[in-house]
Amino acid sequence: MTTAAVDDVSSGPGATTVGSSRAFAWMLVVTGAAGLLAAWVITLDKFKLLEDPNFTPGCSLNPIVSCGNIMKSEQASALGFPNPMLGLVTYGMVIAIGVALLAGARYRRWYWLGLNAGTLFGVGFCMWLMYQSLYTINALCLWCSLAWVATIVMFWYVTSHNVRNGLLPAPRPVRDFLDEFTWVLPVLHIGIIGMLILTRWWDFWTG
Repeated sequence: MTTAAVDDVSSGPGATTVGSSRAFAWMLVVTGAAGLLAAWVITLDKFKLLEDPNFTPGCSLNPIVSCGNIMKSEQASALGFPNPMLGLVTYGMVIAIGVALLAGARYRRWYWLGLNAGTLFGVGFCMWLMYQSLYTINALCLWCSLAWVATIVMFWYVTSHNVRNGLLPAPRPVRDFLDEFTWVLPVLHIGIIGMLILTRWWDFWTG
């Protein structure tokens, strides 16, 4: 299985504009929609929690899987406002880009690099939130986890797209690897997070 099925088929290093395959565009739409769904549900629950401090979100299943504890934490408003409000905007933008690509849009290098920078910030922010969730707040939010997965997949495939189209410099072996095995990177990334979650509360999961 090659990443050509889920990534680019378009231009090349010298192209003025670069498009993408339909599969890559659908990847942006689906991951953007998953992130938007997570951000929307968390935002609604946050408003309900502000109205009623005793409100229990539906995804608060036990002492560990507890969205309520996450929402009440300082980290939930790291930028001065509820984090999911940022997701409502950014994931919506990703969906719009994916839909435009499905319609045949082609973007200049600066646009693709801007998207890459945005997904890099997104994945970095998600990893910070993941660390805070596991080792400071001591709780896990399932909707947050969905947003993490969506952002991770988005980041690695956008980066692969840019490398293989010559928009990001990389040696030939790296481009050859990404031609065939881009999927390994998000799978490995998500797998490591899964192992951290499993080992962090091993006694709880196995008790």
